[in-house]
Amino acid sequence: MKYSIVYVFILLVGCNTIKIPKKRLNQYTLDYQYEFKIDRLEVHLSNPLKCPVRIWVQPADAELRAVFNAMNPVILKPLADSVISVESQDVQTREIAFASRLGDPTRPLKVRRVELPFPKNRAYPLIQGYNSTPTHNTDWSKYALDFGLAIGDTICAATPGYVVGLIEDYKYGGEGDEWKNYGNFITIYDETTGLYTQYAHLYHKGSLVNMGDKIEVGQKIGIAGMTGQTNIEHLHFNCLKPVNSEDGLISIPIDSIGQHRISDLKRNEMVSH
Repeated sequence: MKYSIVYVFILLVGCNTIKIPKKRLNQYTLDYQYEFKIDRLEVHLSNPLKCPVRIWVQPADAELRAVFNAMNPVILKPLADSVISVESQDVQTREIAFASRLGDPTRPLKVRRVELPFPKNRAYPLIQGYNSTPTHNTDWSKYALDFGLAIGDTICAATPGYVVGLIEDYKYGGEGDEWKNYGNFITIYDETTGLYTQYAHLYHKGSLVNMGDKIEVGQKIGIAGMTGQTNIEHLHFNCLKPVNSEDGLISIPIDSIGQHRISDLKRNEMVSH
C-alpha cells in the first residue's frame, strides 16, 4: 500500500508539469510587404493559399489608417497578389500591422451533406452534438460534432478540397479554457461549395497531408490525438463559413453526415460508416 501511494503521488506531480506552450502557432502564413516612397505608400499582399482570404491593413499613422479603414478588408482570391498604392505625405509613423481571416463572406454557401470523417466500416460514439454542453455553445463550435476516436485512430476527409490550414506541432492538451488555442488541426476548403471543414485535437505530428494538397473525399488526412482543450480522446469535426467576426469563420449546420440525418444522432450512440 505504501508503494502504491508513492506511485500515485509521482504520477500526479508529473501531470502537473505540463504547461501551456509559450508560442501560439498559426495555421497559415501570408506575405505582407510595404514600402514608403517619396510621396506614396505601396503595400504588396500575396495569398499563397488555395482559398480566398481577407486582409486588414492597419497603419499606425492616423490619416493612413483612415484611408485603409475605408477599403478593409482587402479580399484576395486563391493564389492571388495585389499592390495597393496610396498617397503618404507628412506621415507621422511608418509602422503597419496586418491581420487576416480565411474566406470571402460575400460568396453564397449552402451545403446539405458531408461524409463521415473516419474510415468506412468503422463506428464511433457521438461524444457531443449540436448546440450542447460543455463546449458546443458558441458561434465557433455550435454545430460541431465530436466523435470518440481514440489516440492513433485515422481521420478521413469529409469533403474534397485543398488544405488551407495546418497545425501539428503541439504535444499536449488539457481541460481548461487556457488550452483552447493550443490544439493541432487541419482546415480544408472545398472550392466547389465554399465550405470550410476543420478536424481538431490531432496527435503531435499527426497530419498525413501538407499545406496546399488537393484532397479527395475519404482520403486519410490525420491521426487523432488529445491536443488543445480536451480531457477525453476524440475528434472535433466542424463545418464553417466565412463571416466578419473576430474568428472569421462561424460554425454552420448541415442536414446529413454520411448516411445519417443529423436530427437522428443521439449523444453516446454509435455512428457507423
